[in-house]
Amino acid sequence: MVHAYHTLQDFMLHTKNIVYLLMAAGLIGLPLFWRFLTGRDEDQRTY
Repeated sequence: MVHAYHTLQDFMLHTKNIVYLLMAAGLIGLPLFWRFLTGRDEDQRTY
């Protein structure tokens, strides 16, 4: 599906919406990825 942009404002608004979606995905995905990385650590015995 190809979307035609009739004005520069339409194009800028579409681009801005995509950036906001990518930022939201990053803000949600980064803590989940960090939890995935640190969740595998096992307790180290100190004796």
